[in-house]
Amino acid sequence: MARLYTNDLSIGYGEQLIVKELSIKIPDKKITTIIGSNGCGKSTLLKAITRIIAPQSGTVILDGENISKENTKLLAKKMAILPQTPESASGLTVGELVSYGRFPYQNGFGRLTKRDYEAIDWALEVTGTIDYKYRPVDALSGGQRQRVWIAMAVAQETDIIFLDEPTTYLDMAHQLEVLELLQRLNTEQGRTVVMVLHDLNQAARFADYIIALKDGEIVKAGNCEEVIHYDVLKKVFHIDAEIGRDPRTNKPMCVTYNLIKGE
Repeated sequence: MARLYTNDLSIGYGEQLIVKELSIKIPDKKITTIIGSNGCGKSTLLKAITRIIAPQSGTVILDGENISKENTKLLAKKMAILPQTPESASGLTVGELVSYGRFPYQNGFGRLTKRDYEAIDWALEVTGTIDYKYRPVDALSGGQRQRVWIAMAVAQETDIIFLDEPTTYLDMAHQLEVLELLQRLNTEQGRTVVMVLHDLNQAARFADYIIALKDGEIVKAGNCEEVIHYDVLKKVFHIDAEIGRDPRTNKPMCVTYNLIKGE
């Protein structure tokens, strides 16, 4: 049985229902990507699974427990989330920002222990940001900053990491750098990674499992062969897609597409 899953999850804002009775299972120690058009409920779903917002009905179950009843610090030792637009880190050094990932392990005095400092340096090492430790976060490039935010999540030492569009605002090289880092965290450390991505070919290349949403409901969930498919993309994005093969991975990829008109 999956460690993390939802049962009939419905999420909305006021009277507007965004996600409707959604039941999904997140594969353990795999990379799961959520795709779909703007406004389909991708980010809303992530926020509900990580308890940032409360669902109107349904449950999120982690390790057999309803997360709505879980102790906050205990939950923060199991899952970390990097939002689409992280809060400003103005005035902080990289090391100071990454130290915030140790919050779930701090006692009432809020002092960092030797173990905390070891975890911070380890997170900086595995994300390739150790050289920036004493630099202001504001002085870094977009790609460097994104890796530092991921380092903060890594320092939290959770088995599951959620990321909402981690490649937004990054150029192609920095997008690849971030995705390869997440892939290494998955393959080398067994972290479960769940992220929202807009780029279909990035989803196909890096994800083991893809969930395609439309209007808050699942159109298709499965591996990239099952989801990066003409019929699925037509229904989800209303496009006429030409599906080919990535010459480097042999996975399906969207070569080109047209909008479908008149239907």
